[in-house]
Order: sequence, then C-alpha cells, then structure tokens
Amino acid sequence: MPDPSPDRYKAEMPEIPGVSGAAFKRLPGSRPGLRFVAGLIVVVVLLFVGLRWALHYKRVDLPASQSVAQIDVPPPPPDPSASLPHATESQPGIAMTTDLAKPWAYREFFVKNRLSGENIPAAIIRLPGAPGNRASAYWAFSLKSPYGNCKMEYISDLSKLETVYGYKAAKHPMVGNPCSHTLFDPLRMTNLPGNVWVRGAIVQGSDLRPPLGVEVRVQGKEILATRTE
Repeated sequence: MPDPSPDRYKAEMPEIPGVSGAAFKRLPGSRPGLRFVAGLIVVVVLLFVGLRWALHYKRVDLPASQSVAQIDVPPPPPDPSASLPHATESQPGIAMTTDLAKPWAYREFFVKNRLSGENIPAAIIRLPGAPGNRASAYWAFSLKSPYGNCKMEYISDLSKLETVYGYKAAKHPMVGNPCSHTLFDPLRMTNLPGNVWVRGAIVQGSDLRPPLGVEVRVQGKEILATRTE
C-alpha cells in the first residue's frame, strides 16, 4: 500500500563529513534550495579555515646557515698622526736625543699654539756640527705654510730636489713647499723685517718667509718644544 505520508516526496540531503545534520534542519517557511546553499557556505568556510591552519603550521623556518649574512664593516685605518708626540705646556717632550743622533735625522710631532689652542704639525731636524745636548743642534719648525694650507716636506733625496723642484745646487737635504716649489735651506739664516733672524733661508721660490720656527730646549736626553713663533 503506498505510503500516504507527505515526507515520502522529500529529497534526501547529502551527508557532508564534519557537518552536523542539524545544520540542515528545515526551518519554518524555508525551502530545500536554501538549505543546500547554506550547507555549501558552511563547507566553504570550514575549508577556508582548514587551509589557513594548514598553511600556518607548514611554514618552515630557514636554518641558521641560510639566513641573510651580516656585512662586516671594516674598522677605519689607524691614524698615523695619533702615534706622534703631542707637545703641550705640561708635557713638552717631542723626542729623545738618541732618536736624532745622526746629522739630518728627522722627526715629526705636534705642538699646541698657546694663542689659538690649535695642534700644529711640526718637525725637527738634527743639524750637523753642534753636539746633541745643545738646542742649536736642532731646527724645529711648523709644517704648515705661513701663508696658505700647504704642508711642508723634508727632502733628503737630492735627486728629487733636481727633478721635481728643478734645483741642482743642493748639497744636503732641504725643506720644500710642494705647492709653490719654494726651497728652504736648514743651514742658512735670514733676516726678517724688524731685524729678526730665523733659520731656513729661501734659496728658490716665491714664498714670503721661511717656515714658522718652534723653540726647543734640551733637558737631559729629552728634547722639549717650549713655544711656537
């Protein structure tokens, strides 16, 4: 005998794993098509959440060996002037007499200008003739040009004096200004206006005067720079 129940004409809803059948219970006034769409939405949401979870936990960190390498920045080269003596009023020592035992020995140092407070690059030369325990055995002078920014140079290579400076009469080392090619003779004195005698007479070039002098004093075996010109 045919089933008189009206539910015998209802289509059975497909079972979806993980989705309770309660989600497809018919609501009053709802249609079977709406229930099917609602079920698809639930499935899509669950798939989206599951995919996000899977991607999150499948993420693999790079091993330490594959991490981005750090760029090592080399330290700046040491400043050669840092090792030079810096003469001050309380510590005026610039060299030992044993450092300048031979004629034409040369050393560089810094001396503080008492008026400006500036550390001035300077040099000292051992002159031939006088004994090393006397101040007259040395000539100390500023390496900074009196009028300009050029740094003086000590030239012990006589061939350089001839080829670079064009001076052929040199018999001993000289001090030169590389900017103007002026040469100063450490063995000669010159008279400046005001009847002031200074060492380093100009033998060639257009500079107005010799380098600024630095007064030195010998105390035992130590050479002291006492003041600048």
